[in-house]
Amino acid sequence: MPTSLASMEIEAEFTVEPFVEGDLGEHVQAAFDAVRAEGLEVEVGPFGSSVTGPAEQVSRAIGRLVADATAAGATRISFQVTRLES
Repeated sequence: MPTSLASMEIEAEFTVEPFVEGDLGEHVQAAFDAVRAEGLEVEVGPFGSSVTGPAEQVSRAIGRLVADATAAGATRISFQVTRLES
């Protein structure tokens, strides 16, 4: 029997472009704000950022991230989603 989405933890790694060294840009800030608006924290790394949490909550954050970041000028958003073992 498949695991319920409600009980699953996932990590979504993402990169928002265009990338400008030393300047997050409005499109990247919009992505971070979208994740935080869903009650999650963004882990900022050197090559991308990530968010970890319940699958339903992270999925909502991803949808909001795409909408808000593209509206703010993002030209490409790349994701990698990993199901975490419990």
